Amino acid sequence: MPFLAAALAPSHRYRFHGAWALAAPPDAVYARLEAVDGYPAWWPQVREVNRADAATGTARVRSFLPYDLTVAVRARRHDPVARVLEIAMTGDIEGWARWTVLPCGPAGCTARFEQDVEARKPLLRRLALPARPLFVANHAWMMRAGRRGLRALLAGGARGI
Repeated sequence: MPFLAAALAPSHRYRFHGAWALAAPPDAVYARLEAVDGYPAWWPQVREVNRADAATGTARVRSFLPYDLTVAVRARRHDPVARVLEIAMTGDIEGWARWTVLPCGPAGCTARFEQDVEARKPLLRRLALPARPLFVANHAWMMRAGRRGLRALLAGGARGI
């Protein structure tokens, strides 16, 4: 009964996915996504990234709604051949996120994003049911801004906001 299982899923769990069509070679896009220290330069909602070492660190994000999310991040998969980057997150949200960069056409690619997380921050858990549409819209706004910023960076520009 998949429908019943989905209906019984906690309201503070979120699954996001999307695909960004980019006019750049897949390896160039993978290299930008792999360089997480640079995210705040092109993705305005990624406010801070601090590496502890090559595989771990912390990040702070804030989108349209007035709250920050802070997470500890650990690399789970780093595969330049398959162009897959995957992390595990703990903190205000827990779960995982993955980028998969796929060739598309003669000179472009698609950067596919997947995320499965559970809100752990107490305020987000308390507001999970009534504010869920706002939280989902907030995430979508953040992803659109990230896509614009990455496109501008790949084209040789600044943030592109």
